[in-house]
Amino acid sequence: MNRIAERVRELALPVAAELGLELWDVEYLREAGQWYLRVYIDKLEGYVGIDDCERFSRALDPILDEADPIAESYTFEVSSAGAERELKRPGDFQRFLGSLVEVRLYQARDGQKSYVGTLSAYDDGAVTIETPARTRRFGASEVAQVRLRLA
Repeated sequence: MNRIAERVRELALPVAAELGLELWDVEYLREAGQWYLRVYIDKLEGYVGIDDCERFSRALDPILDEADPIAESYTFEVSSAGAERELKRPGDFQRFLGSLVEVRLYQARDGQKSYVGTLSAYDDGAVTIETPARTRRFGASEVAQVRLRLA
């Protein structure tokens, strides 16, 4: 995570907790010549709706204005982490053990760059999934991305 995203994460964590939300992720990136600050939220109970995003945005916006962690002009967006969210941190993997995931690889293995299965283990970046055919373990250096997958 870059320095700006980490600073925004620090500012956003207490706001999320106060509103009964969970801060899922923060991204600060450049797309098509424009800077975007994207904050993704979640709820342990129920779905994140537009009202949740709006409440969170209205609460965090003045804190960002005061702290001023970003020098350039940017677009601020708040959204749900989504049903098919990316798993990034060890806690994400622990929370979703037993869930259906898609593992995308940097390079093809057995002619495939994408595998779908049930997340059965996570160990320091290595991901193990159960597929109908077999158990597959992918080393940390092989894994480009892991996302939850709807059945």
